[in-house]
Amino acid sequence: MTTAHHSRKSPLPDCVLREREAQVLTCAGREQVVLVGLDGAEQRLCPGHAAALWLTDPTLRFSAKTRPEGISAVMGQAFGGGWGGRR
Repeated sequence: MTTAHHSRKSPLPDCVLREREAQVLTCAGREQVVLVGLDGAEQRLCPGHAAALWLTDPTLRFSAKTRPEGISAVMGQAFGGGWGGRR
């Protein structure tokens, strides 16, 4: 089980909640990412799970609630981690 402390103001990412039920930790990254479907339903995920969903479902988009660092973390997970800045 994760020992990370989360703010009481922001809910836990959906992937963390599911992992707690399954007792398996597979989340990658700390930034919280909010993906929105066509129906407006929000999913709060870690970058690893967000990348997997975003790559397989073209209807998902990033919410304005997602910080730029979160989007960068998703791109790094999706395309191999080359998103650390300019070279």
